[in-house]
Amino acid sequence: MMCAVLVITSCSTTRYVPDDALLLNSVKVRTVGEYPQVNTAQLRNYVRQVPNSRWFSVLRLPLHAYSLSGADTSRWINRTLRAIGEPPVLFDSLKAELSRSDLRQQLRNEGFLNAEANYELNQHGKKVDITYWLQPGQPYFVHTIHYTVDDPQVAQVLQGDSMRRLLHEGMRFDVGMLDAERKRITAVLADSGYYRFHKEFITYQADTIGGSHLINLTLRLGLFRQNNRPDTLHTRYTMRHIGYASGDAQDTRLHLRQRVLEECTHVFEGQPYSATGLKNTYNHFGRLQAVKYTNIMLTPVNGRPELDCDIQIQTNKPSTLSFQPEGTNTAGDLGAAASLTYQNRNLFRGSEVLSVELRGAYEAIRGLEGYANQDFTEYSVETRLQFPRAIMPFLSSQLRHRLNATSELSLLYDLQDRPEFHRRVLSASWRYRWNNPLRHDRFQLDLLDLNYVFMPWISSTFRQEYLESETSRNAILRYNYEDLFITKLGFGYSYAKGPLAVKTNVETSGNVLSLGSKVFGSDKDSQGHHRLFNIAFAQYVKADVDVVRSVAIDQQNQVVFHLGFGIAYPYGNSNVLPFEKRYFAGGANSVRGWSVRSLGPGKYKERDGRINFINQTGDMKLDLNVEYRTHLFWKLYGAAFVDAGNIWTLRDYEIQPGGQFRLEDVPSQLAASYGMGLRFNMGYFILRFDLGMKAINPAYEEDEDEHYPILHPRFSRDYAFHFAIGLPF
Repeated sequence: MMCAVLVITSCSTTRYVPDDALLLNSVKVRTVGEYPQVNTAQLRNYVRQVPNSRWFSVLRLPLHAYSLSGADTSRWINRTLRAIGEPPVLFDSLKAELSRSDLRQQLRNEGFLNAEANYELNQHGKKVDITYWLQPGQPYFVHTIHYTVDDPQVAQVLQGDSMRRLLHEGMRFDVGMLDAERKRITAVLADSGYYRFHKEFITYQADTIGGSHLINLTLRLGLFRQNNRPDTLHTRYTMRHIGYASGDAQDTRLHLRQRVLEECTHVFEGQPYSATGLKNTYNHFGRLQAVKYTNIMLTPVNGRPELDCDIQIQTNKPSTLSFQPEGTNTAGDLGAAASLTYQNRNLFRGSEVLSVELRGAYEAIRGLEGYANQDFTEYSVETRLQFPRAIMPFLSSQLRHRLNATSELSLLYDLQDRPEFHRRVLSASWRYRWNNPLRHDRFQLDLLDLNYVFMPWISSTFRQEYLESETSRNAILRYNYEDLFITKLGFGYSYAKGPLAVKTNVETSGNVLSLGSKVFGSDKDSQGHHRLFNIAFAQYVKADVDVVRSVAIDQQNQVVFHLGFGIAYPYGNSNVLPFEKRYFAGGANSVRGWSVRSLGPGKYKERDGRINFINQTGDMKLDLNVEYRTHLFWKLYGAAFVDAGNIWTLRDYEIQPGGQFRLEDVPSQLAASYGMGLRFNMGYFILRFDLGMKAINPAYEEDEDEHYPILHPRFSRDYAFHFAIGLPF
């Protein structure tokens, strides 16, 4: 790999630069003097010509690859090199002059009315560096501001919205803010019945005060103008009639109930026209999986300030059947799986979605001794019924209209047969998801989530070695191989806007059963735990938070920061968390120098590879990640990353020595790794390949080389390769 890079970069980047031209090597935007208010990074967007892209902001490999190609384009190697490469960007003096003019104009739009801009060329050989020098001068500020509205009825509407004005005295004069105020006023009026209003009816007059950097600003909202007709007052429209029709010429029937149609409609007869209501109508119909497309036509009524609304809907085919095969590879054990899914998108003529999935899997397990069978088989059936509305009593119709909500009922029965044991899982859940279309946050409420895990058969070999043996008894393992009830109640919240994304979740289990057991005096086992129908039930509380922040360097490069933290505590009827609720570290979305479930807890070092899948789990998790992402060429992206983190237990378990969380031990027990990755962005999904290397390993014994692999790297010992779908965070 390194040799290939050296060969490519050794080729001259000016090979295809004509003698009378120059290669644009770099572009900089600088200010003459200190101007903290001027964002030069943002102003780079007004430069019309940028140099060839650089991988990781350093290597100009696409240009090198293009320069490596020969002139004979009939040869496939030359066509390939040119396809994956970039032709040289040749300096264009006309674009440089236009960029200078655009930069000056943007500075003036931001309030620096006397701004000037120039550029300087620095030529070396056949390359040129260009620096745009900005001289903003002193900014201008708004001294007074007056709103003049020629239409009295419009003035009355805006009077009630005066607290939301974006313009105020003392602000820096900013054309962008003036335009934002025009759009805000237009949106207010468009939601108040003014169907024909647009922002061109709003103008500004700005008068500078001589001898100062102050401006007297006047916003004027004029009368309605159309062609050569005299100016008139703006017409406020109300909705006269709302009708529904099929948009399918071959099927004129509407396959949705009237109540569903009305719940999705956010404009109302007898009420003023609302642009936001119209948008929400499109959004709510678009959420219905039974609907293929929606077309809404508004028709003014002749001679009257009213609108007729015709909503045309074309529905999808109600039923689909899909088959999906897949291959599996679990720690070198090869297998195959397949699923058959039936889906009905309009079960009760309200776009209710019923899906039934049948899944089967097989895996050939190697390395197990003392077991009669060496295969793993799994069969499951899962049924989901999703309603595109909140199925909840005492919920007002106003709130139903305001929220984008779904309700979901799911049932699952899963059979797993391994050489060591047979496991069955029966689960049922009822949950709600909702969001406000005007905001950037989402909510989920798991009102009821029941899981019954039972073990109909455990092999005598597994039972004797791990569950009953006095020398190797594993409390965590034993707890998770007993029949168990998990009754979860959870709430999740997520927020995503621009470069920031936050996701949180809180859940608890067993509290109602624990209270009922104490009230009714249910039986206890030998460890003093209550049982329901002679079956243990889990009691715990768990909280998780994930924060992702991305910082754009330019259009090709960005840095992404990630913090993930989770903690769960078993109490009351449980001394150990259920396996499904415990945390693990390592893998494609964690500390990528370790394979999945091979790191932690704390400084715990693996003892028995056959059961480390459960020994290397914990009650607390911390992930810290920094990833540099860059576009390479075509659909290929690259990444360089540094990861740190680990898991810990909150209690001191004998079979996990060194795994208990102690605040003073956290710095010495943080594992760290580094690596590089490739991503193929196929549009609908991303294929990801990451190669991680251990940097700091807290699970070492005496060998310092093993403690700090970054100083003493050994590829066969320290690497982990990951293949995944989607980005890690």
